[in-house]
Amino acid sequence: MSVTYEGSTFERPGHASKRLETADGTVVYVDPWSEVIDDEPSDGDVVFVTHDDFDHYDPDAIDAVAGDDATIAVFEAVDTSDLERDVVDLPLEGETTVAGIDVRTVPAYNDPEGDHVDDDGEPFHAEGEVIGLHLTIDGLSIFVPSDTDFLEHHESITADVFVPPIGGHYTMDRAEAADFARSVDPDLVLPEHYDTFEAIETDAEAFAEELEAEGIRVELF
Repeated sequence: MSVTYEGSTFERPGHASKRLETADGTVVYVDPWSEVIDDEPSDGDVVFVTHDDFDHYDPDAIDAVAGDDATIAVFEAVDTSDLERDVVDLPLEGETTVAGIDVRTVPAYNDPEGDHVDDDGEPFHAEGEVIGLHLTIDGLSIFVPSDTDFLEHHESITADVFVPPIGGHYTMDRAEAADFARSVDPDLVLPEHYDTFEAIETDAEAFAEELEAEGIRVELF
């Protein structure tokens, strides 16, 4: 399923893999994963990677979606030595421009005092291991928080399109994601990172109904 907003088309091949095609035909992928990418589209102009979990950093998937001249931008903490392409390093926190796209990177992690910790009490995503992406393309702002909880520093972020994880366990759950969406105040919410594994099964329809009752558009793309 694809969703169109302000001339741009959003697709989610599955899980946390996302594809955006802008009105001028620029194709952007975020966190492509081989398990959900069909064939080798090789149409990506820009590929972003937020962290090194296997379902987010996948060199084979990057090769499958990226065109020959694609720009690959990866969080600087990820070891990309197995990727046979030039890589643009993205900082933990800061602003830069990648292939004409304004990028703000935002720290993403699980609160060590929260619910999303392993059996040893360690957060599944520790501070410094993941980034969220705030992208501005042709005046359209898109916020992809990646694998994270809803954190205090997120409260200042606004965007036209918001792409939160909602599956819980490793990330925020749908209730927390709904609160996050209210804070971001987007025109469109596109949830991701749910129902791929048993641990992250959730009621996406209930998430959508809750926000839509408040006048926030949600599409299960």
